[in-house]
Amino acid sequence: MVQTPNPPIHLHQALVLKSAILSRLIVLTLIIISRALVSPYDTSAPLNSPCLTTPTPTNNTHQSRIASAIENGIVWDSVYFVRSAQCGYEYEQSYAFLPFLPFSISFFTRTLFAPFVTIIGHRPVLAFSAYVINNFAFVLAALYFYKLSITILKDPLISLRATILFCFNPASIFYSSIYSESLYALLSFGGLYYFVTGGNNLAVIFLALSGVARSNGVLNAGYICFQTMHRAYDAMFQKKHVTLALQIVIVGALRSACIFAPFVAFQAYGYYNMCVGRFPDEIRPWCKARIPLLYNYIQSHYWGVGFLRYFQLKQLPNFLLASPILSLALCAVVHYAKSRPLNFFSLGFQTTTEEKSCGVMFLSDDLSRSKVASNVEKSSVRVEEYFNLRRRKNVIKGDAVNVPIESEPTARPGYLSASVLPFVLHLGFMAGTAFLVMHVQVATRFLSSSPPLYWFASYIMTYPAKCRRWGYMIWAYSAAYIFLGSLLFSNFYPFT
Repeated sequence: MVQTPNPPIHLHQALVLKSAILSRLIVLTLIIISRALVSPYDTSAPLNSPCLTTPTPTNNTHQSRIASAIENGIVWDSVYFVRSAQCGYEYEQSYAFLPFLPFSISFFTRTLFAPFVTIIGHRPVLAFSAYVINNFAFVLAALYFYKLSITILKDPLISLRATILFCFNPASIFYSSIYSESLYALLSFGGLYYFVTGGNNLAVIFLALSGVARSNGVLNAGYICFQTMHRAYDAMFQKKHVTLALQIVIVGALRSACIFAPFVAFQAYGYYNMCVGRFPDEIRPWCKARIPLLYNYIQSHYWGVGFLRYFQLKQLPNFLLASPILSLALCAVVHYAKSRPLNFFSLGFQTTTEEKSCGVMFLSDDLSRSKVASNVEKSSVRVEEYFNLRRRKNVIKGDAVNVPIESEPTARPGYLSASVLPFVLHLGFMAGTAFLVMHVQVATRFLSSSPPLYWFASYIMTYPAKCRRWGYMIWAYSAAYIFLGSLLFSNFYPFT
């Protein structure tokens, strides 16, 4: 039996590009149709009071239909992002929306799209800039996600399937609206890709910027800490090199600090604006705290975010809304832990020598990107040859073509490889935070940029005899949420 070879990687990248663009066109088309057919729940989107500190460019008295249609898309949190891009940070609660997206909107409005301001008005151009930025960023994020997936999983077909799942993920409406999800995904996936391929300096820049796109970007420092922990352990106990271990710890700490620095700087900026130079009766309570964290105060005071504070009977519908993504995250973590208990519960310290050599998260700093790519390609070829041989033997014996998990080689490719462990740990922490601390319905978009979700979904789809119905359910779930999100969210109805 002749086995069909996998298509070249560049053909997969072309397919990823087409899928990403097609998915954005579908979502934008659904948004336009939904707004044309459904009356919005709240019609206050076009309202725009003058800026408090800076002069607001005057809009045309009679806006065109295009300008009105664009401005009507400024709903929910989009109001804060556009307002911050237009007027800066005026109010205390606006500091919950980090500055990377507002700065990008303002920059492109003042440069590339400046000629349109005199035609359709300033605020519609701000919204239009945001739509262009986010949809373009999503396409780039999909390409980075595929590169990251194939580097970690060492399987082109599973990586391709996972990336297409990301292109049509259930939180797609937020990736094509004026939200920070697209920019965060681009910076997070790009940073992780450069990190696992040896480009540490570029990785730190990307991951640091992800922390000023979304607050959870600072959690990406955990990957640096995970790698540092393993390298220091190897230097201290395997190589008996104390100086090298100390050097690794210092470098890892500095890189982690660089990832936290932009977020901390923005908190300091908020403290300076809201606390310094104020009269005593104007000073907010958080200004007097030992560690004055504006972001935490805003989330708690204005939105009621806190540990178990959302566990109320009236919030049951929101828990049901978030249950699919939380269930998928739970299954992804539990399946990895049950399949690789030694690797999971030892945080990767107890594993085979072959697995460590194949785990890109354990690479040394002096390993070049070309060597990484070469190792990934060779490993992928070895794994493909192994499975092809097993398939041929099973066909000859008359057995099923599917190879069970237990028969995989020691250095397992795909979702169960050692390199996936830090991503699974990161997903577990994110899912726990979404369930116990946050507004739980936000989990759909909060977890939508977690690679293991798509890797696990793609992984279980490789066994169609047992998991075909789960594959159908995942696709149906994504399609339903894309449709409902486009219908509800764009018309100011509650979604996630």
